[in-house]
Amino acid sequence: VPGAMAAERALAMATCTAPVNIAVIKYWGKRDTDLILPINSSLSVTLHQDQLKTTTTAAASRDFTEDRLWLNGAEVDVGHPRVQACLREVRRLARKRRGGSEDAATLSLLSYKVHIASENNFPTAAGLASSAAGYACLVSALARLYGVEDELSEVARRGSGSACRSMWGGFVQWQRGERPDGTDSLAHQVAPETHWPELRVLVLVVSGQKKPVASTVGMQTSVETSPLLKHRAEVVVPERLAQMMQHIRERDFEGFGQLAMRDSNQFHATCLDTFPPIFYLNDLSRHIITLAHRYNAHHGHTKVAYTFDAGPNAVIFMLADTVDEFVEVVRRSFPPATNGDQFVRGLPVGSAALPQELVAAVVTEPVPGAVQYILHTKPGPGPQLVDDPSQHLLGADGLPRRRA
Repeated sequence: VPGAMAAERALAMATCTAPVNIAVIKYWGKRDTDLILPINSSLSVTLHQDQLKTTTTAAASRDFTEDRLWLNGAEVDVGHPRVQACLREVRRLARKRRGGSEDAATLSLLSYKVHIASENNFPTAAGLASSAAGYACLVSALARLYGVEDELSEVARRGSGSACRSMWGGFVQWQRGERPDGTDSLAHQVAPETHWPELRVLVLVVSGQKKPVASTVGMQTSVETSPLLKHRAEVVVPERLAQMMQHIRERDFEGFGQLAMRDSNQFHATCLDTFPPIFYLNDLSRHIITLAHRYNAHHGHTKVAYTFDAGPNAVIFMLADTVDEFVEVVRRSFPPATNGDQFVRGLPVGSAALPQELVAAVVTEPVPGAVQYILHTKPGPGPQLVDDPSQHLLGADGLPRRRA
């Protein structure tokens, strides 16, 4: 039925999900703010989408009169330069891929306006890498919509630097690159999520609020004013990257954990060395750092390792056999205010009886209600295509569906 075909083609839609990633060798500082090229390479762990993900639906229709964007149900400015950069780049790749073969369907699709809806299942802009997941998801959904299968980490990087790392699962390196046009500043997978099956991650959410200084602004001030940041990028990071990749390859938690903590501490030292200084950690963050060191000292080796991005929430790595005990230590140190049953989310956690000497050595002064909740997760895969049409965030009219 020709009429039905035309109606079909009038609205094209694709939905993808994408993960959050947490850097264990940090990226901080750009050498090119337009292309988002970093002053140093970085290395991250992609977290599992069952616990943390962005879902994005992109639709194109000849009936749309303008590009529109909804984030968590509210319409936002689609003219944001970074959103536009991603749209422009994916469309450019789609045209290039056609390479003159006049595929009428795709050509008309490329001339249509797009509607995009995106939702996070976690707090936005609270230092939980929402922009990384968001832009990786935007680029994945647009690429599916236009049938682009090229290297996409370069496009995602144009949205948010760390988003290029969310284009892969498992353990991911973002190479700084040398070329001024950024074509070699790409992410690639060091090892898949299946490589280290015992690795677990606890996110201690201390604040779901927006952070005081946005990363983009903070890092540029650091580049301009911190001599420590320059030393870090040129001298410290290259050596640490090689070490970290070796620890991951060998599944050496002692080495991995020590280096993750040192690198997190140095990143926050560069924030302190920025002028005026930037404080992403708060008293509670420092309390958690002390707790982790006490816990490791009690056991005589590195059983837990913290890392903090540009925000106060702690991300703590450990092996599966440590989870139950350490969650109980956190519960005793920061007794939940009211949500006892909702305090631990994500992967299941068993109960643990703590030896008295552990409590005496590690749990010093409990701070009730300080940690809102703990999210238990593990490394996971990169962006996924959602095949089930009922999961689209946009309806047949191209507008956001009413969520139950």
